[in-house]
Amino acid sequence: MPNQTADLNDRAKYLLKVLVEGYIEDGNPVASTALARRSGLQLSSATIRNVMASLEKNGYIHAPHRSAGRIPTSRGYRLFVDTMVDINPLDRSILDMVKNKFNSQQSANTLIQSASGLLSGLTQFAGIISVPRARAIAIRHIEFLQLSATQVLVVLVLTNNDVQNRIIQVEREFSSAELQQSSNYLNDILVGKGLSQARNVLLKDIKQVHKDMNQMMVSAIALGEKALDLGDKDSTKSCVIAGKTNLMEYDDLGDIQKLRQLFAAFNQKRDVLSLLDKCLQAEGIQIFIGKESGYTIFDDCSVVTAPYQLDDDQMGVLGVIGPKRMRYERVIPVVDVTAKLLTAALRTHE
Repeated sequence: MPNQTADLNDRAKYLLKVLVEGYIEDGNPVASTALARRSGLQLSSATIRNVMASLEKNGYIHAPHRSAGRIPTSRGYRLFVDTMVDINPLDRSILDMVKNKFNSQQSANTLIQSASGLLSGLTQFAGIISVPRARAIAIRHIEFLQLSATQVLVVLVLTNNDVQNRIIQVEREFSSAELQQSSNYLNDILVGKGLSQARNVLLKDIKQVHKDMNQMMVSAIALGEKALDLGDKDSTKSCVIAGKTNLMEYDDLGDIQKLRQLFAAFNQKRDVLSLLDKCLQAEGIQIFIGKESGYTIFDDCSVVTAPYQLDDDQMGVLGVIGPKRMRYERVIPVVDVTAKLLTAALRTHE
């Protein structure tokens, strides 16, 4: 891969850094006079203009409309992020707030669901997180409790320590002994299996050995099918997005038509989830600037993601979507720390 900075000397790189920082700070195109003032370098206006012309020729900056100033291109942002951003640790107050938010006494599902809102609140962008797929989560325990003659409470405990309480409708009243026997039978055949796999086991068993089953086994499988149908519905929540309307505040994303398309993508979630899935096998922070994401809908955005884990298995990805004009030195550590603290909180459930 060719060196993308081979066409820039140290002075040009420094002036690019100053220009990007200036544009991120106030959102105004940076003119040569402003760049000279911001840089603190004793350079003539002609020299500054020549450097800016070179940066523009090499695709690092461009002039929006007929503005006399220049703004970074995606290539300029990429060079800035890769070689010029100084990442500082999070303020202690923010770090403590994130730790408190991830109270390990909460269920794993609650912890995961809250992460997108936390990221959105800290960055004022859209916070995103992919929810672990059902196939990666297995059944740890299942239990039934009679609520009324026609209702049974299902307590489904999963291997991510998520506890799902569901009420199912039944056609007759069960005794405590029957419910305990049903629970014991289902735990024997379903523990360690994912929700979809467990349902297939029940369907297979009831077809193959129905004639040899006693009434307890038939009842247990009937209860199990209803319980798993309810539990599996939660697995369709493939990703959670919070703070979408935050993006309306940024001029960079102010085009109404583009915002409508972006919000439509958020509602459908397909492109968001596909992008997060691309990051599942990556280690650490991933940053997509503009077209780098591979999805046209995010061409005017930057996406910063990090994976979160449980038992050294990658469970999902979280991050933020915002304008390319974002404070990367602040956003990157927020995403990184949130992923690490979510991982730590989930592991306390083991």
